Amino acid sequence: MDIDARIKRRQRRTDGRRLVEDYESLSPVAHVDEPSDRGPTLERLLDHLDPVFDGNLPGNAYVSGPFGAGKSAVVTALFSHLDTLSTETRSIIHTSTRAATPTSPAFAYVDLRETTSEFAFYHAVLDALVEESVPDHGISTADLRERLHDLLGGSRTGVVVVVDHVCESEGTGDEQLVELFAGLPSNVSWLAVGRRDPEDVPLTDYTAAEIRVDRYRRETLVDLLMTRASLGVARQGLDHELARRIAEWADGNAHDAMAALFVAAVRATEDGRTRLTEADVTAAVEEVPRESVSLGRVLALPANKQLVLRELVDLDPEDRASVTATTEAIGAVPAVDLSPGTVKRYLYEMAEVGVVERVQSETTNEQGRPPSRVELRFSPTAFRRLYDLRG
Repeated sequence: MDIDARIKRRQRRTDGRRLVEDYESLSPVAHVDEPSDRGPTLERLLDHLDPVFDGNLPGNAYVSGPFGAGKSAVVTALFSHLDTLSTETRSIIHTSTRAATPTSPAFAYVDLRETTSEFAFYHAVLDALVEESVPDHGISTADLRERLHDLLGGSRTGVVVVVDHVCESEGTGDEQLVELFAGLPSNVSWLAVGRRDPEDVPLTDYTAAEIRVDRYRRETLVDLLMTRASLGVARQGLDHELARRIAEWADGNAHDAMAALFVAAVRATEDGRTRLTEADVTAAVEEVPRESVSLGRVLALPANKQLVLRELVDLDPEDRASVTATTEAIGAVPAVDLSPGTVKRYLYEMAEVGVVERVQSETTNEQGRPPSRVELRFSPTAFRRLYDLRG
C-alpha cells in the first residue's frame, strides 16, 4: 500500500472501531492501480504498445480471457498510467489551434456496458479526448463522427482507444461492432477486451495481435484478497485461512472472490463483529451464484431496471413465488412509479441477457401449469449495498 493510501485509510476511520473502513476498496467492481500478479500480462500489453514510446501507433489488438481473470483491471490500470504519462500529448490535442505537434499518441477508454448505441460510442470516444463538454442532445451521430475526424485530422500521432466488454450478450452485436470500429479515423488504433475466444470474434479479422489473460492462480487470489482487505477492513479483520478458503472456492475468478469477501464483510458488520468468521464466509460463498453475472453489468443497467432489481432483492419469499406476484409487489411500491406491465417487461428483458433467470416454480397455478419465477444471478447483499452506496 502506498503512503497516500495509508493516510486516506486513517482519514476514513471513525472514533468507534468497526470492521469495514472503506467499502470501495472491497467492491468487486472497483479496480486497483496495481493489479496483483499481472506482470507477464502487463509485459505482453506493453510489448504490443511499444510503438507509442516512439510516437507511433500500434496495430489493433484483442485481449481475451474468462470471466474474473482481471482483464479490465489490468488494462484500465495500464492505460491510466499511460494516459498520465501522455498528459502533454493530450493537452496539445485538446487545443483548437494545435500550435504544437504531439510527440506520442493519446489514450481513451470506452466501456461498452455503458455505451450501447452508435451515438453513445462516438460520443464516448470524443468526450475522452476533449476538455469541453460534448453535447448529449441536439447533435447527430454523423456530426459526432465528423467532429472526431476533424479533431484528429491534424494529429500525426493519433489515439489508442480501449474498448472494454465487447461481445457481451446485451451489448453491441458483432457486425455493428465492426462497423463502429471502421467508422473511427484512420489514425486511431483500438484494443478490444472481451471474454470470447478470438476465433469466435469477427473483430480479430482486423487485429495484429491477440493477448490472452488466464485465470488467477490460487495463491495470487489469496494475496489479492488480503491486499484488498488491508485497504478496506480493520486490522486483522480477515484471517489468512479464510482468504484461502474464499480463493479455493472462487477457482481463479477474482470477481466472485471479491464478491464473497464483500458479502462476508457486510454480514459481519451488520452483526456488529470486527473480524470475519467462518460463518460469514460460509454464508457468503453460498449466496454468490456459481454461474454468476458480473455486478458491473448489473450496475451498468439503466436506472429504472436497477430500481426494479433493488426492490426485487428485498421482496419476501411469497412475493417471489411467481413472475406475476413479483411484478405486482414491485409495481405497488410508490418509489418505483412503474406499472406491473413495465416491471414484467424489464424482468423478461433482464432474463434474456442473463442478469436474472426465469425458472419454473414447484407449485401449479389455477390453469394447472407451474408458473415461472425470477432467480437472481448475482449476490443480493452485494448489489443492495453497492446500489445504496451509489445513492
